[in-house]
Amino acid sequence: METLKHIKVIAFDADDTLWVNEPYFRKAEDQFCGLLADYLPQHSLEKEFFAVQIKNLPLYGYGIKAFTLSMIEAAMSISNKTIPLSAIEKMMGIGREMLEAPVVLIEGVEPVLQTLQGKYRLVLATKGDLLDQERKLEKSGLASYFHHIEIMSEKKVPNYQKLIQHLDIAPNELLMIGNSLKSDVLPLLELGAHAFHVPFHTTWAYEKVETTIENERFRGLDQVQQVLDYL
Repeated sequence: METLKHIKVIAFDADDTLWVNEPYFRKAEDQFCGLLADYLPQHSLEKEFFAVQIKNLPLYGYGIKAFTLSMIEAAMSISNKTIPLSAIEKMMGIGREMLEAPVVLIEGVEPVLQTLQGKYRLVLATKGDLLDQERKLEKSGLASYFHHIEIMSEKKVPNYQKLIQHLDIAPNELLMIGNSLKSDVLPLLELGAHAFHVPFHTTWAYEKVETTIENERFRGLDQVQQVLDYL
């Protein structure tokens, strides 16, 4: 692995890297499928709902509000607009419940941030709905560890290029740590930065990629505490 002695900035993904996120969406999807169980089998409902979410990404972006709007749209389509108003109300309630859910830190996260703070500039680099991500950060109690907060609409090469320019560093002076190969690793490696992958036990289908990464600037870890073994 290429030396990390020149790293100046360490960026952390938020959802499912610092705190639990995806299980709330999987629970909500199961509830959605339960409301539409009379129309289609669950695997078909999941497929239809996923298609609506992906179609809506350019318009709504990521997050709970986009998820809720897509639930309602998918329900209208699947039911041919016969879905009861009471079911729509329940979907809105599911979304509100997600927005009000507690923020649960992933084990080991805060001690890692405590150890790295002061040695590196720490950055939170996440994507999603601005208001919701700010809410989760405040609830997490982790905001004080970060030199800079970047909430992106997407996590692609141009977005990271802007972040690197804003931080006034060279790409190889940045290390990104996250749970998504698609969003937190591959764009960084393309730019010449470093990336650690810390997988979470469940991942949204849209974030999954089938690839083998052989790059001296990449490291796959089992848990976030292992970051300290390399820094």
